[in-house]
Amino acid sequence: MKALIQAGGKGTRLQPVSGSLPKPMVLIGGKPILQWQVESLVKSGITDIVIVVNPKGQAIKDFFKDGSAFGANIKYITEETPLGTGGILFQAKELLGQDDFVLLFGDLMLSIDWQRMAAFHKSHNALLTAFAHPNSHPFDSDLLIVGSDERITGFDSKRNVRKFFYENVVTAGIYMLSNDVLKTLAGPEPLDFETQIMVPNIKRGSVYAYRSSEYVKDCGTPDRYKTVTEDLKNGVIEARNLTHKQKCIFLDRDGTLNVFGDFVTNADKLQLMADAGESVKLINHSDYLAIVITNQPVIARGETSFDELHRIHNKLEDLLGREGAYLNDLYFCPHHPDKGYPGEIPELKIVCNCRKPKIGLLLQAQERYNIDFSESWFVGDTKQDVQTGINAGCRTVLLTCGDPRPSKIYANSKPTLVAGSLEEAVAKILSGQYN
Repeated sequence: MKALIQAGGKGTRLQPVSGSLPKPMVLIGGKPILQWQVESLVKSGITDIVIVVNPKGQAIKDFFKDGSAFGANIKYITEETPLGTGGILFQAKELLGQDDFVLLFGDLMLSIDWQRMAAFHKSHNALLTAFAHPNSHPFDSDLLIVGSDERITGFDSKRNVRKFFYENVVTAGIYMLSNDVLKTLAGPEPLDFETQIMVPNIKRGSVYAYRSSEYVKDCGTPDRYKTVTEDLKNGVIEARNLTHKQKCIFLDRDGTLNVFGDFVTNADKLQLMADAGESVKLINHSDYLAIVITNQPVIARGETSFDELHRIHNKLEDLLGREGAYLNDLYFCPHHPDKGYPGEIPELKIVCNCRKPKIGLLLQAQERYNIDFSESWFVGDTKQDVQTGINAGCRTVLLTCGDPRPSKIYANSKPTLVAGSLEEAVAKILSGQYN
């Protein structure tokens, strides 16, 4: 696999920091942003790299030369006139050859296990795979519409007016493409990659979202540059790479993130707990992931549909996003073992391995995000949640702010901590006040 790095942008927003330097050559931790990218690719075995520069990009060529000093083989394309984010692909065809390739933009600070992404791309036989993640400002970001099979079914531009609840799945500006995509390009014309290359291929039905919690952030403004610099100093960037074991705070949903009451069977019923946004935001700024694990027997009992549950969860993510918070993922069990409900769905009335306190959903999350259960927590408002965490080998927190009914079945399940609110629980976890 090869890589194409778009490093020809003018970077006017970062000029207070970059001065006359090309934006990808701005130093972070003593290295240009572009060097961090090259080293990340080489570490995963991607050594053939094409860098797109503008006519004033000589500083990039002078620094990297042929790439041999960095363990890479680097070639250059000079973009004489701006061709947008996708137009240069036609000119890159010869250098890229017949291999699948990585496309990324030169202002991204990142640390990625590229081989994990490549395995996903190949296993789905994808024409195009987009690196997808949640962020703290989905309301002004380009969003991907993703199905349960990770196939991308739509692209929602940040310029659109959204009068609906949406899932926080943002394109990060990193892609893997089949060489077949290049065959659809007619010539070296200005093109926007997302709307004029990705969207037409979405309609062909083989574009997928690779969801990852790894670190990818745009350094294109002074504020973002400052944030990334701090993250590097604090060790956050490398720690997020999925070659390393991850820590997670698993969260129950009802009574933990949203107000406990009757079963939430439509989106109108869901209300965030007052401290949910701030609590999740604290997790986002820590070295823990935030992943929801929830039983939703309302599906099996026929009390709501998969589509409406999806809308409920979109509302949850939407409301958290408005407060600058996000979930790394959400897993739900739609089953229920007991029969006899009007409108129930027989095929879902089963004993499964994903209904809490069983740990099937946690195992799915562990596989995707390389999670170390022994360094993770399960936080919920019932003893069933506590037992789920115990079964997985996690530490646990029992919240007293949600379900008021005591659990007879799991009465002997002892939590590591008891807390009156999610915010209190997260604060204790992050401060180490549990030993």
